[in-house]
Amino acid sequence: AEPTAAPTAAAEPTAAPTAAAAGGAIKIGMVTDIAKLGDKSFNDSAWAGVQMAAKELGVEPKVIETTDPNDYEKNIGQFVSEGYNVIVTVGFALAEATNTAAKANPEIKFIGVDQFQADTIPNVAGLVFNEDQAGYLAGYLAASLSKSGKIGAILGTDAVPPVWRFGEGYRAGAKAAKASTDVQTVYHNDVGFDKTFSDPEWGKATALSMIDKGVDVVFGAGGRTGNGALLAAAERKDKGVMAIGVDTDQYLTVPEAKDVLLSSAFKILDKGTADLIVAASKGSLKGGNNFGEVGLAPFHDLDSKVPADLKTKLEDIRKQLLDGTLKTDVPPAKPAS
Repeated sequence: AEPTAAPTAAAEPTAAPTAAAAGGAIKIGMVTDIAKLGDKSFNDSAWAGVQMAAKELGVEPKVIETTDPNDYEKNIGQFVSEGYNVIVTVGFALAEATNTAAKANPEIKFIGVDQFQADTIPNVAGLVFNEDQAGYLAGYLAASLSKSGKIGAILGTDAVPPVWRFGEGYRAGAKAAKASTDVQTVYHNDVGFDKTFSDPEWGKATALSMIDKGVDVVFGAGGRTGNGALLAAAERKDKGVMAIGVDTDQYLTVPEAKDVLLSSAFKILDKGTADLIVAASKGSLKGGNNFGEVGLAPFHDLDSKVPADLKTKLEDIRKQLLDGTLKTDVPPAKPAS
């Protein structure tokens, strides 16, 4: 953003300067949600995107890892007070604090990863994805390869729209592939935000229970909680159980599960984050919702288990979903009960 006038000597700025006001310098900060770095999922992928952009721009980024959800506002405020002019916040839970800070500091550019913008704030770009489409592809793949006709999904809370869209997209895709498929989805709802995405023990135990009842493909979508489901599948690999990861190519991030990892419902988070940071540095960042790409990650070690005709079908479905000729019929958020 270009300043309209230089401040007078007596005028003290009340917020961080823009990149242009600082003589072209850009300071990039990122605030994680409570899953922190090392989640091998959302925060790690967003941070990779921050680092990609920072390298391109020749600057050194900084990250603040949140340990308590009550600290979101404080952590964002720390970057504001330190003169950061591009602030990335990760996850739905930070949306309110992000938008509040953006309104108070219109000269700072904010990027809300996975934060749907109901109302456009000019200096807030929400990086969002059609999770239902990625889930649909995962469900179609799972149902097509399931031998038992039973597939499962271990998810974070359905109070978070992207998580719910993953789960419902998974169900829709599975039913499209084979209407008789028994799709079991379990959300980790009975805990607070500080636990729903960071409970791999619950994720693993719940997935093991599903597997012991005949589920042979498990989709894990919920940060560390979902990772627990992948580890459960790895523990039951002698039974031919397979798993599907989420957000990133989890073959690369959860090596303990790579032997059973069929694919991942993939959000291209790193590139999406990096592109928005670079746009902010050029003054071309667009407020409102900015949609990133989705798809399926490579099949890696299990490639031979996916028939050629199914690979072709999945690519055709992806193209139809992206161009709008195929609809998942999943609403933007879970309808009120």
